[in-house]
This record gives sequence, C-alpha cells and structure tokens, in this order.
Amino acid sequence: MKKIGVLTSGGDSPGMNAAIRAVVRSSVARGLEVYGIYDGYKGLVEDRMVKLTRFSVSDMIIKGGTMLGSARLPEFKEPEIIDKAVDILKNRGIDGLVVVGGDGTFRGAQALSERGIACIALPGTIDNDIAATEYSIGFDTALQTVIENVDKLRDTSSSHHRCSVIEVMGNRCGDLALYSGITTGAEIIITSDSEFKLETVIEKLNYFDLVKQKNHAIVIISEKITDVYQLAKEISKQTGFSGRATVLGHIQRGGSPTAFDRLLATRMGDKAVERIVEGFKSECICLVNNEIVAVDINEALNTPEPNRKQLVELHERLV
Repeated sequence: MKKIGVLTSGGDSPGMNAAIRAVVRSSVARGLEVYGIYDGYKGLVEDRMVKLTRFSVSDMIIKGGTMLGSARLPEFKEPEIIDKAVDILKNRGIDGLVVVGGDGTFRGAQALSERGIACIALPGTIDNDIAATEYSIGFDTALQTVIENVDKLRDTSSSHHRCSVIEVMGNRCGDLALYSGITTGAEIIITSDSEFKLETVIEKLNYFDLVKQKNHAIVIISEKITDVYQLAKEISKQTGFSGRATVLGHIQRGGSPTAFDRLLATRMGDKAVERIVEGFKSECICLVNNEIVAVDINEALNTPEPNRKQLVELHERLV
C-alpha cells in the first residue's frame, strides 16, 4: 500500500474536514501518498483528484463543511459506473480509499471493496443514522445548533404565549429531535419512531395551557412527518397558544465543529488509515463504549437502529 484516496460523499456534516485532515496527516506519517477526491463518487468517476500534503489540511480541523466538496451520484450503484471508478483508481496506483458519509456512501464503499479496492468508511452524517456507531461525525455539532436556536425561540414564545413548532433534520432517524427535545425541555417531541396524531398533540397542549398554566410550549418534530406550518395553524385554532412554525433546515449542517466532533473525526480518521495499512479491505470505523473500533461494512449496514424507549420515557417523566 503506497497510495490511498479520501473523499466525502452525501450530505456534508461538521467534522468532515477534521476527518480529512486526520487521514492525510496519518497517511503522511506512515509514508503513504494521499489523494483528495473532489465531490465524492461523482468526482471519482470523473477522475478529479489532487495530491494532498500535511500543509494542504492546515487549519482544516476548525472548519465546517468539506474542503473536498460533496455530491450525490445515484448512478454509482450501476456496475459499469463502479467498474469505471475502479479502473481510474488502479490507473493512478491507488489501492485504498477512505470515504466519509452516510449509508449511501457506505454502499458505494462496499461495492468498490467487492472489486478489490480496500475501503474504510467513516460515519459522517448529522442524522446519527449509522446504527453501528454510537455517534456519527457531525451529530453533536448539529445538536448544539438546534439547541441554540430552540433556546432563542423559547424566549420569544414565552413573551407572546406561543407554541413554537420546530422542524429538525433526521429523515429516518429521530435522534436530533429526541436529544434536542430532552435537552431544551420541549413539551412535545415527535419523531419517525412515534405515531403522529393531531388530536393527541392538541390534547397535550391544552393540558399544558389550562392545567399547568404554562405561558409557552415547544414542539420539536423530525422532518417529513407532517406539514409543520399547517400544524401550527391547527394549534392556533384548537388551543390557547398562538402556533408558530420554524424549519431549521440546512442551518443544522453548518458551523465550526464542536470539540467532540473534532476529536471523534480525528480518532476515526487515524484509525481508518491504520486499518488500511494493516491490510483490511471493507470496514466501517465506529465509536462503541468510547472506543474506536472497526466493524465490517456489511455488519454496519445491517445493524438495527437502537431502541430509544428509555429516553422517550425519561422525557415523559420530566416534562
């Protein structure tokens, strides 16, 4: 193993640059050449890459986004596209690849590894939807962003007897909604794991208004569950609160990564290079019990989502 590549794919997440930095500097320290591939698998099949040195990644640990860019390439599941990527890597003498992204990125790495390219995947997604790892790169930063914005909305909600309905990201994973809901003291948390019923939401809000006599309420809901603007209108009609909807959107992806994400990305990036040098071909680097471990990509993709029942029950006791 003399040359490896690194790419970021799918949605960007804070800490990706820290991971790239760790991969580059760990590779250089081990005597490897490392090539940064622009715009994920799209840039790979277009043969757009550049040799990186330790100085190429100076100060990257503090920056959000990804210096290599990211893109989605649905066609990468097609055999001829994958074969083209393999040919490009082999022609350049690149024997191994470190990829950072979510489950789609992992599947691309899995396909390349089946064709002889050693691939180590790092979980980089704000949704925290790679179940094999306790935390993915970027989740903690996105969570802090949500918390900061909910805290600000609480101030104005309290001043006007409002119910703020706040939509957060997390397409198939409710961790952002659940964790932010608990840590901001939200009255109601709605995730993809819970059944959404308008009448239940209205009943709970009337209880908080009439029985507990609260001067505000916070509802945090995962994306793609319901139209939050329509939900806010119904809250205004059927409760004593004035409903207001806020969609945090892509603001959750940006910003300088937290210390947790910087350290996680650094540890994972270094571990990825270590595993490639040791000859491993198809793995995902995960955080388990605060230890950085390697898990087979197939196992990582098929790990069931953890049960968050205890956290849900904790919220219900304390609300």
